[in-house]
Amino acid sequence: MHRHADVVPGFPTARIRSYSGGLPVEVVLLAQLGPGAGDRLHADTGALQRAHPGFVDALDEPSVRIAAPDFDAGERSALYTFTVGAAGHPFHRHAGHRTFTAVTGSGGARLRFSTASDAQLARDPAHFAAALHHVDLPPDALFCVRFGGGTWHQFAPLQASSSHPVLFALSCHTDELGGLPPGALQDDVLAGDATIATLTETLPAAVQAWLATHPAHAQRIPTVRLALHAPPGSWQQHLCASLRARAGRVHTRLAGWCGGIGFVDGRASPVKALPSPPTGSLLSEHVPDFHHEDTFSLRLQGMTNATASALMADVLEGFLQYRPAGVTQLMRLRNALVRPLRLRTSPLGCPVSSLLSMGDGPMFAGRYPVLAQRIDADGRRAQVILGANDRHLAFRSCVGVQITDAGVEITLGTRVQCANLFGRAYMAAISGVHHAYIAPAMLRMAVEGAVRRHAPLTLAQGLFA
Repeated sequence: MHRHADVVPGFPTARIRSYSGGLPVEVVLLAQLGPGAGDRLHADTGALQRAHPGFVDALDEPSVRIAAPDFDAGERSALYTFTVGAAGHPFHRHAGHRTFTAVTGSGGARLRFSTASDAQLARDPAHFAAALHHVDLPPDALFCVRFGGGTWHQFAPLQASSSHPVLFALSCHTDELGGLPPGALQDDVLAGDATIATLTETLPAAVQAWLATHPAHAQRIPTVRLALHAPPGSWQQHLCASLRARAGRVHTRLAGWCGGIGFVDGRASPVKALPSPPTGSLLSEHVPDFHHEDTFSLRLQGMTNATASALMADVLEGFLQYRPAGVTQLMRLRNALVRPLRLRTSPLGCPVSSLLSMGDGPMFAGRYPVLAQRIDADGRRAQVILGANDRHLAFRSCVGVQITDAGVEITLGTRVQCANLFGRAYMAAISGVHHAYIAPAMLRMAVEGAVRRHAPLTLAQGLFA
């Protein structure tokens, strides 16, 4: 027979007093979503996270930073999304204050918090268990959490054998520098290189060892169970939970049949199509008898102390790390279609696909394979030639970085020479999408990734209509 649950007006709330005298932990249940909604949300947002250029998969907590701090403008907060799968994740903590809003999976979630201090744990690791509290949340539930820096926490499935994900969350770091002492981690935050993983500290070895040898303490942990519509532990809630679990599995399968890409309409594009390669372009020296040619330019505002070769290295790295999801899907389709024809395949868009080659040719910056390179003596212009030969065509692409008094101009130009009629037909089929989407999108995302490392350079939005 279950214990009588209190009926409360407004939002059911758990407020856990700090064991060490710090800020309390607050968990507020906001809404009950439709059956299966939690699993579907986890599947959909998980696919979007994985396709995001800033995706980080670490500590069983895949995440993406979707809004960065701007310390020069006085903006110290950052926004992240993160997901926790069916296995949960390890106990950990952060130096700074945290608030997040989340949705549980279709099997519910158990939130575990310990507010023991470092001094208490140093005296006796048993303080970790003494400070431990659980908050149980129902399936498909919208909730929010707030706790102070240094709070140990772990998010786990409500049932140990559950196949449902634990939660999806939108987290606000109210001060990305909060609680961080001067040092390497603070430097990473100021440089814009911080992630949830780098801002995370896992349990000390002594506490982990104590927990491993004292499993029975789990039966004595104070637990608050929050619910809407049916008392926790009641037959009504058990029935609803069973139905939601089945609906969640169906929704997850449906999500797998749908794409994981996003769309933005009306975005000002900084990429401009040029009628011909810039003056002095290395591309003019390659493939003189071409059947297709295009060049795209992107301009950055601001000044930088970086050399053109340093910017070039980051742009090339950007092509490797920041790949438009739409281009990736198009390449998968293209590879499947041409593989029976024994044509060259690559997961990377063709203009720069040779960056993945394993040849013995020249390397730019010691790590990027190129066919040719040129760096001006004054360090203000750098160019590389990429490309490959295939059965139906040969292509050469030139990536150029030019530092001017007005900023930086980055170009991506491509020439294609068709080897046969099939090559001509192939180019006729793909040239439209290549010109309208593939090359501009790849250039934009690569440069966006590079710009993060070279403040105060910014994309010159709206210059090219």
